[in-house]
Amino acid sequence: MKTPKVKRLPSGNWNVQVQVNGKRYSCTGATKKEAQDKAKAIYAGAELEKRTPLTVGKAMDNYISEKTGTLSPSTIRGYKAVRKNYLQDIMNINISDLTQSDIQLAVSADAIDGKSPKTIKNAHGLLTATLNEFRPNFRVTTKLPQKEVHDIRIPTEDEMKKIWNAAKGTKYELPILMGSWLGMRVSEIIGLKYCDIFNGKIHIQRALVPDSDGKLVEKGTKTVSGDRWISIPAEIQKLIGINDDPEARVCPMTRAAVYHGFVRICKRANVEPCRFHDLRHFAASEAHALGIPDKYVVKRMGHTTDNMLKTVYQHTMKNKEDEFGKRIDRKMKRLYG
Repeated sequence: MKTPKVKRLPSGNWNVQVQVNGKRYSCTGATKKEAQDKAKAIYAGAELEKRTPLTVGKAMDNYISEKTGTLSPSTIRGYKAVRKNYLQDIMNINISDLTQSDIQLAVSADAIDGKSPKTIKNAHGLLTATLNEFRPNFRVTTKLPQKEVHDIRIPTEDEMKKIWNAAKGTKYELPILMGSWLGMRVSEIIGLKYCDIFNGKIHIQRALVPDSDGKLVEKGTKTVSGDRWISIPAEIQKLIGINDDPEARVCPMTRAAVYHGFVRICKRANVEPCRFHDLRHFAASEAHALGIPDKYVVKRMGHTTDNMLKTVYQHTMKNKEDEFGKRIDRKMKRLYG
């Protein structure tokens, strides 16, 4: 390579501007030679990278590394799990030699192995994003496994009453009420601080989520819409109480502690356990039953779209099918008679 031109900066240092593979680099040094040596090192590294085969696995590692710090810790943790456990049949293939057939076979192998269609889709999404960066002209046309339809379980009002009664006086009463009454996510509940409570309202603006190592870290809400204010009813305000430390957590527990505690409360109440997240579905279904406008419910729950509400409404309608059918039959009998 030619010796790059060096420019003297006002600070007295020397600077070299170089462009490699479409990216511009700025190399600064105390002397001309130091700045030039840095530029040469960049060129040398680029040439070495060209000669060194880049496998799919290495490209995926690079992509994940680049996104660390810009994506949420839980997303990075999911990416690393995918890299380690999914599409393993193609990880050692040179990315320039990868074919659509290789991808299809790897997806099929994971499906045969019993991996869920949803997780396979997520793994394929990570692969596609990686290819877009490291092999942008590659067209992916993979046939993915058909998505499984899972029937959500929403507690009935009678079941919820039993759960509330069984939780009274325990440390799980407050998180259960926040989930089923206020519609908060578990990450928002355990991340809530006393400084987030003001003038009878909760400002949901943070969450505690596990990072790539499983350690809980604080971050913003899941979406921009997740940043919201909710009025606190007296029953919940009483349980929250007052704390002189504004940085103290209102519910100082781990996610696992909340989940396991909720399951124990369900068993104590003689109610079939559901996911803690389904308490949010209960809150949404109750709002729907009251005729609350979807726009308000979406805002209160911290959603970006009404997709979750549609799922909840479909579940509610399914439970009401027999009742609706009988009402139709009664009307038709009157007309027919």
